[in-house]
Amino acid sequence: MSQDNAAKITLSGVRKTFAGGRKVVLDHVDLEVGKGESLVIIGGSGTGKSVTIKCMLGLLKPDSGAIYIDGQDVTQMSEGAREDINRQVGMLFQAAALFDSLPIWENVAFGLLARKMCSRADARDIAAEKLRLVGLAPDVLDLSPAELSGGMQKRVGLARAIATNPEIIFFDEPTTGLDPIMADVINNLIVHVNQEIGATAITITHDMVSARKIGDRIAMLYDGRIIWAGSTDAMDHTDNPYIQQFIHGRADGPIKMAVRR
Repeated sequence: MSQDNAAKITLSGVRKTFAGGRKVVLDHVDLEVGKGESLVIIGGSGTGKSVTIKCMLGLLKPDSGAIYIDGQDVTQMSEGAREDINRQVGMLFQAAALFDSLPIWENVAFGLLARKMCSRADARDIAAEKLRLVGLAPDVLDLSPAELSGGMQKRVGLARAIATNPEIIFFDEPTTGLDPIMADVINNLIVHVNQEIGATAITITHDMVSARKIGDRIAMLYDGRIIWAGSTDAMDHTDNPYIQQFIHGRADGPIKMAVRR
């Protein structure tokens, strides 16, 4: 099944449950991400943000609903066809997720080498260029991840995410564990590389500073549904009580935190 629209990614009625259907995580989620757009999905811990991107990536299969990428429903594709789609995807993991046994340049070029997209010499040159884009000099190419700070490792993870010039990039809590200054550096780098390669970006975060800087548009996930979506500027002016409580970090409001007694 195909769908004609201008969106790069569309979720239509996506539902995902666990524990034999007793735990509903996504409850008929509808969402569109335009080509070249930077969308940030916000929401508290356990609201289904990670499950949403895992469904987009094909790591989880929705119980029902459809996920379109470039107008094709990827939930109905064969494993091989889905792998072809995923070749256009880059991913920045929450903890950078670098390979300890590989030097920095091989970490960055891992996708290029694994898919045999170029020679090792060319892959090293590409790694150096992507590291330059994220503000790292060539002298880190042969270092191991353990020799870099947490912020530098995050930059290497970002360089790896863009190494194959992907059309779609997922950012999973990109500023978690970083001090405010380094977090701002990473936010600026994400904006820069998105503009540089023109990718469609989907970020999940609960960091509102990051969301405001990275996002063209914001969508809030709560109780398994997208309860609000709009421009980053519109977020501050909406009267939606869930958005207002979340962005201002208020304990009082319609969002109730589960407390273990």
